[in-house]
Amino acid sequence: MAEPTESDALFWYALYTRSKAEKKVFAELNFAGIEAYLPMITRLRQWSDRKKLVEEPLFRSYIFVHISESDYFRVLNTPGAIRFVSFERKAVKIPPQQIEAIRFYVDDKESEDLNIPDLKEGQLVKVKHGPMEGLVGRLLHIKGKFRLIVQIEAIGKNLTLNIPRTKVEAVDKSGL
Repeated sequence: MAEPTESDALFWYALYTRSKAEKKVFAELNFAGIEAYLPMITRLRQWSDRKKLVEEPLFRSYIFVHISESDYFRVLNTPGAIRFVSFERKAVKIPPQQIEAIRFYVDDKESEDLNIPDLKEGQLVKVKHGPMEGLVGRLLHIKGKFRLIVQIEAIGKNLTLNIPRTKVEAVDKSGL
């Protein structure tokens, strides 16, 4: 039996696709039996008449493929594929640890983004996760869609936390 060569070894590469063609390229590659990874996240989108949770690629116009060098042109011939991310005319190999880090981030992000509480400034909130878990404070300011400034009175002093919105929950006064 022959020893595997460098061209037979599998490596991760980033593939640049046509705009908004990531899902189609991903499906085509999977159909062709090529391992591909398209990191998707769920985001709350707002239009003038409604809000909706939509699933979209974490990196627009990019997907990751796990291939040998011999599959290079087969992947490029996929409809919607444009080019590999390259340096000095050579496709850049992505370390598997970076792919795992992206998977971890996406998995963690999914659990957070689906549970976005509806909060108002001045409202009492309770920290549900992290080192400050269980502390109750007053919501002072909402910074963007996902961050809050919460004031917690501890040891007779005010402590201001900059905390993700998904890590707190509203508290009614009867629950104190």
